[in-house]
Amino acid sequence: MNDRASNWHAVARCRTIGVKPYRVLVDGQPFVIFRSSGKLFCLTDRCPHRFAPLSRGRVIGETIECPYHGWRFDGTGRCRAIPGLLEPVPNVVVPSHAVRESNGLIFVSGSPRGEPYPGILSGHGSVSRIVENRVRSNVLDVAENILDATHTHFTHGGLLRGLTSRRYRVKVTVTGGEGWVEARYEGEPRQEGVISRLLEGERSISVGRFIAPGVAELEFWGRDRINLATTFHLRQEDDQHVHGFGVLAGPTQAGLGYLKAALFTPFFRVALRQDQDILTVAQGNKSTLPGARPLVGRLDVLRPHIEAILRGERPKVADAPAEITMEL
Repeated sequence: MNDRASNWHAVARCRTIGVKPYRVLVDGQPFVIFRSSGKLFCLTDRCPHRFAPLSRGRVIGETIECPYHGWRFDGTGRCRAIPGLLEPVPNVVVPSHAVRESNGLIFVSGSPRGEPYPGILSGHGSVSRIVENRVRSNVLDVAENILDATHTHFTHGGLLRGLTSRRYRVKVTVTGGEGWVEARYEGEPRQEGVISRLLEGERSISVGRFIAPGVAELEFWGRDRINLATTFHLRQEDDQHVHGFGVLAGPTQAGLGYLKAALFTPFFRVALRQDQDILTVAQGNKSTLPGARPLVGRLDVLRPHIEAILRGERPKVADAPAEITMEL
């Protein structure tokens, strides 16, 4: 598990990047992604001449052209042409950044370590669908919301849990390491919601994990294999907004997996909208109480550890795993 933590951020779907430059924000910093001669490049989206966004320009041959004065920069960020200049082009460079394509998504990193995390269930033998979302919140609150089992009875009542009043006694084991934490749930044979009844089948365990810098992942196991996994790639766009890509994945099951994915995707979108709504109103309420901190209860098994990881600290459960029993 230790090698999953990285510093790559998912910023776009692969299919989004065509002949036009594409602008993204990571923690308020602008990046421009573009293709040239079949290769993918990423630069800081700021021309050093007058700070115009290069993403407003166009790709010409091996370069991207600034929309303000036409300065052109290659994929390494070096200036190659200044229209009207008769002398040699000065040594001007726009910062360049590592960029990768993986599992249908484009990832960028200012100081790459390892490779982008593709998801627990990806590649040959699996089928996946990607849903994009943007919410007014922060990565900590969004990641915890995705991984929190206790809100599903209410925010997603009938969809994920709460279709009946029945609850199961569940043992939760929380472990972690450098840059990651996960909770393992045992004792819930299925979720009492429409999705589980229609698509999941028997369940043995479920796992919720956070991986730095912004992966929130859920996996649901049958007797001997993963039935379903959802991997959310989150990034803080600016002070107010989180942009995310949710990858819904399952085994192909000789073609049955494609049918399940088609059936599940609309439910997946509904659940995302429900989460988006509650996170947005909670963030609005929070803004009326500057400096206020949320109460962390016994059932918030992952939040303090996610918060520690985002501060660059080692989660306490990395050295002392924790257990709790709850009803779900």
